[in-house]
Amino acid sequence: MGFEVRAATPGDAVGIAGVWAAAMPHLVKTARGIEAELRTGSSRIVLIAVEDDSDAVVGYGNIYLPAPDEPAPRVRITVHVSPASRGRGIGSALADQISTAAAAAGAHKLLVVVNDEDASKDFAIHRGFEIGRRMAHSRADLTAVPEPAPVPADLRLADFTEVDPRRLWEANAAVGDDDPSGLSHTPEYDEWLARDWGHPDLRRDLSIALLAGDQIVSFVSTTADEDRRVIWSNLTGTVPAYRGRGLAKVVKSAALTRSRDAGFEQAFTGNDAANKPMLAVNEWLGYRMAAAAWTAEKTLEPAEQQR
Repeated sequence: MGFEVRAATPGDAVGIAGVWAAAMPHLVKTARGIEAELRTGSSRIVLIAVEDDSDAVVGYGNIYLPAPDEPAPRVRITVHVSPASRGRGIGSALADQISTAAAAAGAHKLLVVVNDEDASKDFAIHRGFEIGRRMAHSRADLTAVPEPAPVPADLRLADFTEVDPRRLWEANAAVGDDDPSGLSHTPEYDEWLARDWGHPDLRRDLSIALLAGDQIVSFVSTTADEDRRVIWSNLTGTVPAYRGRGLAKVVKSAALTRSRDAGFEQAFTGNDAANKPMLAVNEWLGYRMAAAAWTAEKTLEPAEQQR
């Protein structure tokens, strides 16, 4: 049985969601959310591998395109293959085409996340990637989360139904570059508004911010899969001037208790394994390690950059 690699369309969303669920089950990636991403995202190239005889999706790859004026960009890519379909060359075919497209888009470096298993790390190393930072993926039982941490007297707690999206975008941009993993990226406002703020998996009522006046100083965004009764803390951040006050604990504990009260059962999150402050917050909230992964980087040779 053969396969082909082609561009993804919104009609492939259910199949893509199946690949994500099989390869990365702790993430919240619903078919509805993936369909919206394929319709609204302009900063990604998405490829899929499909069976020749049935068009069933068995592999997925994407590129987060760099800004046109970004010098020597490091471009994040993703490659996933359903476990049942591995060993057939699908991952290699996707990785080759993704790498070629990234180079054509001007990439000087590639950044990818690989699972914490020898086969995945060997796959990356064989293609010239150097294993870098360890990522921790953790799970919490929402029935056991502690009550929310108190809100500082000089700040106001609000959920995302109450905040100005432009202020939230500004806060995202203020914290994204500090992610030691290099995985956080804030696009231009209009794209962020369509891709992130308008994402159907975002639960604004379960996403929490702390405000000083009208400025968002700390926040956590929450995506949810209602069918599985799970949530994912997509990004937790505090702007530099307000760090050191325990505000991440305030927003995240509020988000988890609201999620518990809304009937969700499990919470997942991911962190750089060296981010000790956030890991301490997660431990207090009851998170325990569920899986791990690694970042890996590759500097493209001049011949590769000119493809």
